[in-house]
Amino acid sequence: MITGVSRPVGIGATLAKRLAEAGASIAVHGFSDYDKAVHKFDVPNSTEDVAKGLSKLGLNVTALASSDLEVPGNAEKAVQEAAEKLGGLDGLILNHAYSTSEEIGQWTAKDIDSHLHINVRASMMMIQSFVNQVDFSKDNAITLFTSGQYLSPMVNEMAYCVSKEATICLCRQASYLLGDKKIRVNCVNPGPNDTAYCFGEAYDSVAKLFPSGRWGTPNDTADLVLFLHSSYAKWITGQIIASDGGVKEYWQ
Repeated sequence: MITGVSRPVGIGATLAKRLAEAGASIAVHGFSDYDKAVHKFDVPNSTEDVAKGLSKLGLNVTALASSDLEVPGNAEKAVQEAAEKLGGLDGLILNHAYSTSEEIGQWTAKDIDSHLHINVRASMMMIQSFVNQVDFSKDNAITLFTSGQYLSPMVNEMAYCVSKEATICLCRQASYLLGDKKIRVNCVNPGPNDTAYCFGEAYDSVAKLFPSGRWGTPNDTADLVLFLHSSYAKWITGQIIASDGGVKEYWQ
């Protein structure tokens, strides 16, 4: 199961394609209303469209019912639906994120709560639901997503940063908790990915921060996640891994 699949050019859609190409059966979850309300991406039914597009390529990808993970109970329902549609789950990739930019003086309780409910609470409830249905005789893997706040300040996104720092804690604690159940838990920092949200001079400025001179791509991120969900990563758990191309903003 992969969350945060709401745009064809996003990390989630790329993860679905790459893991399905590797032979996995995939269930994808997204919430297009968030993309429209917060980031002005008007792509209704995009999770369904992504699944249909990948299915036409002969890949086993199915869309789950769209739902807002801030609403209590929706996180668990999504995992249960995925397990029912696929006949069980052995992989969980929590790629969803709620993110807004608010400088100090603009912080609100509602915005802080939304970050914590979606990025932390929903992830915890999804992990619990995943564990409740897992086959402990199999090799199982969970991948969480963090950001670069543990490497350098991101002070204009404070609520987001706090929630993503909590995700790191969740990874480390859950990896210990679930280790004897044959469930590996790791956390990926993908760095800035080119998912068509930045353009012009700002885009060029970010590209210059990478030693390679280019942005990261969803396929760069998928390379690592595909490895973490393969048998090659069977001895890797509790790790926070930056796949960020050595972006220089952390060194300044």
